[in-house]
Amino acid sequence: MINFKTLTFLNRKIAFFCLSSLLLLNGCQKIEPRVYKADQSVVEVKILGTLQDGGMPHLGCKKDCCKEFFEKGYSNKRVVSLGVSDNKEKRNYLIEASPDISVQLNDLVHDKLETLNGIFITHAHIGHYSGLINLGREVAHTSKIPLYLMPKMTDFILSNGPWDQLIELKNIELKKIFNEIEEKLTENLKITPLQVPHRDEYSETVGFKIIGPNKTALFIPDIDKWGKWDKSIRELITQVDYAFIDGTFYDANEINNRDISEIPHPFIVESLELFKSLDALNRKKVYFIHLNHTNPAINKESKAYKAIYSKGYNVAELGRVFSL
Repeated sequence: MINFKTLTFLNRKIAFFCLSSLLLLNGCQKIEPRVYKADQSVVEVKILGTLQDGGMPHLGCKKDCCKEFFEKGYSNKRVVSLGVSDNKEKRNYLIEASPDISVQLNDLVHDKLETLNGIFITHAHIGHYSGLINLGREVAHTSKIPLYLMPKMTDFILSNGPWDQLIELKNIELKKIFNEIEEKLTENLKITPLQVPHRDEYSETVGFKIIGPNKTALFIPDIDKWGKWDKSIRELITQVDYAFIDGTFYDANEINNRDISEIPHPFIVESLELFKSLDALNRKKVYFIHLNHTNPAINKESKAYKAIYSKGYNVAELGRVFSL
């Protein structure tokens, strides 16, 4: 027992502090300390490419949008692709095998192909699957990389060279997926294909819903006009946290050398009109992706880009990471 009368003023203050601390500690013994997770972002989506199939510079383009890149002899633009990683389980997945797959896989797995656990493909248009050729013996000669495909896309790979050789040489192994059937990849990560209307010359076309432990992302890089789909894109946007959607063309002014009916993507200006009833929170979820080389929204200084942001929407940016 402390006798405060025998202590000097300073010593009394020190003793009081010690006694108070001791009582506080004894009173808090049953309170559990707060636990902080080392990695709050268990699942991440990384933007590996934002452009339409032909990339930039685009073969045959004589417009100013590509002129600079042809003169430089290189481009830092990439064809549309996403990387999805479960950091807890150390598993990595690529969505789309674009012509830029070598650089994109380096960005995702730092060229350690043994840490790539699978590739998902939306459809059989060249910008979305042609990168698979790099998995063959002429290049990486990979071993049994799982390839997640819809039924018609599976048949297309099985029935056509040089893709069937990837199977013969066991560079890939096919994993069939189905419309609106969830594919569980890890305890933290699931992917669900959603079939959409598009020019399906060789396969069906899907988008993907990417489901993490905390958030969900929607990825629809290619679709015909929104009105052709039996689902409401506005409703889907409200159900997810991020929506990476078809922004191929800003408006009809870009298309002056082809029949627009052959490429009926929803114009960004049409999507902005369709989405105008969304509140600010839901508008913020939208990221336009799969931009054609002619799309002025590629340029951050353009009126188109500024108009998109002024209305509360976004344009997908290469390298940006989103936590799920």
